[in-house]
Formats: sequence, C-alpha cells, structure tokens
Amino acid sequence: MSDDEQQLVEELQAELAKLKVSDLLLQTLYTVSSLGYHRLSGETKDLDQAKLAIESLKALVPVLEGSIPEEALRDFQQVLANMQLAYASAVAAGS
Repeated sequence: MSDDEQQLVEELQAELAKLKVSDLLLQTLYTVSSLGYHRLSGETKDLDQAKLAIESLKALVPVLEGSIPEEALRDFQQVLANMQLAYASAVAAGS
C-alpha cells in the first residue's frame, strides 16, 4: 500500500470514528422516505416497494426516539402518516 493509500485509509477511519449510529439511521430515514414517496405514483410507481419503505419507517422511527431531536422525530412520524395515507389512496385507486 502506498503512502497516499495509507493516508486515505487513515482519514476514512477517522471519519468513521466520528460517525454516530443515530446519524446514519437519520440519513437512512431520509433516503427511505424519499424512495418510498417516489414509488407511490408516476413512472416509478411500485406499491410493493412503497410498502417496504413504510414498514421500514415504522420499525426505525421508534428506535430513534431519544437519540435525535424531538422535532426530527415528529417530522418523520408525520412523513410516515402521510406515506400511509398516500399508499392507501394508491391501493384504492388501483382497485
């Protein structure tokens, strides 16, 4: 391994040491909710994937209680409720 490669590895390890699990889970919630919304309508509509996103949010949001700001927790609870309503509407429209 070259000196440059070794330095890069050390920098990555230093960044990982700073990263908190709650930060990673928060980013995951943003990503999953965004993907879930995109799967509820339009060209990317895939209700199975939307349901998976909803179930993932239902599992992760309570886990983060006390680890992220209360406002962020409330925001994700609202996102989850909105996604559930949009999913129900999409299913009803497809029937």
